[in-house]
Amino acid sequence: MKCFNQCDDENVIPPKRGECCPTCKGCKINGQVVAEGQEVVGSIDDRCMVCQCSKNQLTCAKKTCPILQCPISKQIQNPNECCPRCTEHREYMPVPGKCIFNNKVYYDKTQFTPDRCTNCTCSNGTSVCQRNTCPVLDCSPEYQEMDGCCPRCITSEVRSECIHSGVTHMNNETWNLGPCRSCRCTAGNIRCSEMRCPAVKCRSNEEKKTLPGECCPRCIETAGTCTVFGDPHFKTFDGKFFSFQGSCKYLLTADCHDSTFSIRLTNDGRGTKRSSWAKTVTLKMRGMRVNLGQKLRVKVNGSRVLLPYKGAADTPIVSIERQGEHIMLLTDLGLSLEWDGNNFLQVTAPATYKRRLCGLCGNYNGIGRDDLTSRDGNNHTDEEVWRFANSWKVGGPKACSRRVENISARPNCKQRKANTYCRWLRESEVFGNCDNRLNPNNYFDACKMDVCECPNGLCHCDSFAAYAHECRRLGVHVPEEEWRKRTKCPTGMWRRNATRLAATLPARWQQQQQQQQQQQQQHHHQRGGGVQARRRKHHQQQQQLELELQLQQLQEQNLQHTFMSKHVPKSLLVHKSPNRTPPPLH
Repeated sequence: MKCFNQCDDENVIPPKRGECCPTCKGCKINGQVVAEGQEVVGSIDDRCMVCQCSKNQLTCAKKTCPILQCPISKQIQNPNECCPRCTEHREYMPVPGKCIFNNKVYYDKTQFTPDRCTNCTCSNGTSVCQRNTCPVLDCSPEYQEMDGCCPRCITSEVRSECIHSGVTHMNNETWNLGPCRSCRCTAGNIRCSEMRCPAVKCRSNEEKKTLPGECCPRCIETAGTCTVFGDPHFKTFDGKFFSFQGSCKYLLTADCHDSTFSIRLTNDGRGTKRSSWAKTVTLKMRGMRVNLGQKLRVKVNGSRVLLPYKGAADTPIVSIERQGEHIMLLTDLGLSLEWDGNNFLQVTAPATYKRRLCGLCGNYNGIGRDDLTSRDGNNHTDEEVWRFANSWKVGGPKACSRRVENISARPNCKQRKANTYCRWLRESEVFGNCDNRLNPNNYFDACKMDVCECPNGLCHCDSFAAYAHECRRLGVHVPEEEWRKRTKCPTGMWRRNATRLAATLPARWQQQQQQQQQQQQQHHHQRGGGVQARRRKHHQQQQQLELELQLQQLQEQNLQHTFMSKHVPKSLLVHKSPNRTPPPLH
């Protein structure tokens, strides 16, 4: 270790007992203040010289790099690191009475020099090496030359000023190069130091951000998000996961402090015994009521509206817009809702609502273990989710789609089937290696539960979509088309798939008509035969084509009927007169 003193003589404190280097009064280097416990690279030209602030005293020293057991050709030097690294792993092979160093064998007590700065001795099979630490030079690299092991400054005239980027600085003058770097003019040489930022790991409700004028990033609290997906699975504002299959109307979240808003969630059993899915979402705020329903239908104060919708200047609703397959609702309080028109919902609340919310989404206080707090203030365990959730039930018995809820019954499901459908969440590359930022286990468990009682065969895709959505929110690049192609999860809902199937019927009929016209034209150009024979043949061909077309249409209708009866709950298959407009599902 070589000590380095960068402060004035009157501020130098001699080394304390048991310490190597002197310290400087006040944690300041090149005119820049160093925070308590923070490290600074003393010279950007020499990454091995590091200064540290402790108890308002700055200590600077240059350390020696270790001897690497790999040749120079197998070493790399990262730009922001002091010492080189080996690029490959090397195994230890003990040889009694001998030393192996860089593919060479040395006998016991033998001395050798791997480079000009290192002296080694073989001792009982171990290479014991010492390396000289090169001194800290006051001159810039362009004024240095090698002198044996270490570089030295070339003798030159002493100058009293420095020129940097066309600006002249006098001796001992300091200036900043951004929030992280500061420089000083020393005898005509420019020496710059750089702050070393500590590793920062933010929580799920925080993001790493560098504020203007600051050097190092820090964790800034972001808006809280509550997510509902699948056979309803909930992730609260504080990150608590739980599943609840009630089929009634519930208070999802509300401002229980000032009553500025409330959001209610209506679940639908869809003809199943135990499962349920989100059906409609209702936001109430300052006299306005917005209803988000199935098939991306939107109502404002009971009236159907078309998107995009812009709220008036004196209303709390800023906008309701269609963004791809989702609806985004923005309010003037910073509250936002994202709804996919089927079962996925995400509520985003700004940090100003912290410790003011209640409902199924929790109290938003930064602590996940108390999110199962019921309306009466009691905190429940994971085994008492039904008791917690039912305390937030609203709307009375008429708001339930099932007369009796079987609370204790759990759906029976084949483990192998569930693992087969949900295995993609274990494949890291399918979702852009998002498991480095977000643990997929909760989504995997949710997926296995959804597979047990699924009315359309695609319920596992709900967990995939929720996981991909959360990964994108955390900054992970997860292309929608790629993961859906790998997992064979179609875009949109089963209703849109059925619509696409029905839309193909006119196109196929038109194709048959074109083929029939082509055959007629070819028939008129044929030679030989009488007019009556040609007409009879043409009539027979036309009848055959019509029969084939009718048969194909009948098969396609049967296919559509089979698809609808298999994948659509019976409660939705109600006969509707063709002379009236079908009402919304909600």
